[in-house]
Amino acid sequence: MARLASLKDRYLSPMQPRIPALPLAKYPWYLRLFFKLQLKKFGQILTPSLLWGYTPLPSLVFSLFYLVINRKKALISPELRSLAMVRVAQIHGCHFCIDLNSLFLLQRLTIEEKFLALPKWRESSQFSEKERAVLEYAEAMTQTECQVSDPMMEKLKSFISAEEIIELTGLIAYQNMSARFNSALNIPSQGLCQMKHPVKK
Repeated sequence: MARLASLKDRYLSPMQPRIPALPLAKYPWYLRLFFKLQLKKFGQILTPSLLWGYTPLPSLVFSLFYLVINRKKALISPELRSLAMVRVAQIHGCHFCIDLNSLFLLQRLTIEEKFLALPKWRESSQFSEKERAVLEYAEAMTQTECQVSDPMMEKLKSFISAEEIIELTGLIAYQNMSARFNSALNIPSQGLCQMKHPVKK
């Protein structure tokens, strides 16, 4: 714990989004309500939400999809979901995604050292065979040309059901979309996770 405590530091980026947020008064009332919920939860409005707010309907659909795949009764465990999402964010180098998903991952982990080992999970003894199968699948899906193989899928099937694989695939696809959106618009981290993030690919 002392080792982890020594790494705590607010991770703020000098980056600026390529498109500025609108004045709050210009967002529809229902998005402003959503922003208030973010203020209560995070102490600030999340920049991707402000930029998605340029197009309110896609913003709502995108947010709803996230809430569904990340619901409390999701088929994939919270820790496993967060491991996959952080790994995808690391591969893309998405500062905001790493920041937000690292916050959730650290809240869900039972072994915090696993967080630090994630960029080199293949070399670490911290991960179970099930977690390794999921991380391998997440990485393969995240490559520019999808590199999921039949043997990889068979290995995944030995740990989780077909229904879980479908939900996991949707989760990873969501995180890839989110990371590409945020990276293209140069969206910075917001200091949500107070630990320096391992970002090696």
